[in-house]
Amino acid sequence: MSTFVTPEITTTFSDLTFDQKLDRLAKVAVHIGAGLAPGQELVLTAPTEALPLVRLITAHAYKAGAKLVTPFFTDDALTLARYQNAPDDTFDYAAAWFHDAIAAAYKSGAARMGITGANPALLAQQDPTKVSRANIAASKASKPAMELITRHEINWTIVSCATPAWAALVFPSDEPEVALNKLWDAIFTASRLTSADPVEEWRQHGANLKSRVDQLNHKRFHSLHFFTPDGATDLTVGLADNHLWAGGGTTAGNGLYCQPNIPTEECFTTPHKDRVNGHVSASKPLSHQGTLIEDIRCTFKDGKIVEATATQGQDAINKLISTDDGARRLGEVALVPHNSPIAQSGILFWNTLFDENAASHIALGQAYSTCLIGGEKMSNEELSTLGANESLIHVDWMIGGPTMNVDGLHADGTAEPLIRNGDWV
Repeated sequence: MSTFVTPEITTTFSDLTFDQKLDRLAKVAVHIGAGLAPGQELVLTAPTEALPLVRLITAHAYKAGAKLVTPFFTDDALTLARYQNAPDDTFDYAAAWFHDAIAAAYKSGAARMGITGANPALLAQQDPTKVSRANIAASKASKPAMELITRHEINWTIVSCATPAWAALVFPSDEPEVALNKLWDAIFTASRLTSADPVEEWRQHGANLKSRVDQLNHKRFHSLHFFTPDGATDLTVGLADNHLWAGGGTTAGNGLYCQPNIPTEECFTTPHKDRVNGHVSASKPLSHQGTLIEDIRCTFKDGKIVEATATQGQDAINKLISTDDGARRLGEVALVPHNSPIAQSGILFWNTLFDENAASHIALGQAYSTCLIGGEKMSNEELSTLGANESLIHVDWMIGGPTMNVDGLHADGTAEPLIRNGDWV
């Protein structure tokens, strides 16, 4: 992994200019997030509004010895134009040639960086059937590239960029410029950029998460029991055979250490696809592919969702869990304390990268093979035998909060308290 030595800083974070703060985010994205190595390519995707951040990231990547940085941009207006004007029969098509090229880049050794910031409600008023069809087509086309990511074969990361549309959703009562500034401040704080040496703080934060992960791996729990006093959640999540907890960064299959999510506060592992039972209520709304889904409630039986409701976005949740056979089953379970900085901010980001790090959560769909002992070397059939789920989707939604309790259950049924009233015991 490349190293970066931050020069001594004598001013406080609040004294820095916006450009200096943005430069810090770029440094952390390159050196901590991607863990970019000299001579490595970087494939970068971003919304058009993120161009200033992309320019800084590109500069730091080349300073770190990058061979080539190749950015690809998306634009909300262009995305919306498709749903408003394209022929109906085109929504089952995705540019497989493009996704094949991305997969080829990863296989040749390129790192991946995604910058999120698109309007979370962009497609809220569009036909959910078209949205679902387009998402399924894109998921199928991108599967070869995504498998390299879910198996952590490459070093990769996701960071964020504030945009006007996103800021308006997070701070609806503020004037546009005020809302945008507030969102940037929230991103900088959540991304742990405010200390004198954010690179070193991230290394310490990663070590703290790793310590918690080691404790969980030592326990070898058979399952987790999530429950709230009001009965809204009473869910038992069986853990996959030979599961591994992860968090605080990972060493990819190419030997490079990266921090896949900036920010991150979670310890996560692979559930057993057939051993999830009970009911669960979302503690935060879910923004998925431009559609807002609120008040999700699901009932699981033998690993599979048998009933799912939402007060808003019912069609979207139905389409989501009908993507394929694995979309009704879990691919991830994560523990996040309510005292995390993101939760304590009190901000609903309408963005999974942030909201999942404010609360314990579960994910429908594809499991991470690296969360199984030796899983990165196993076939899909071998992974399935151990309980790992396979799907075209991987969608996190939040279930934790200040009233959530979690027990670790051993194979003999004895329970050990892990979380009480939202925080670690």
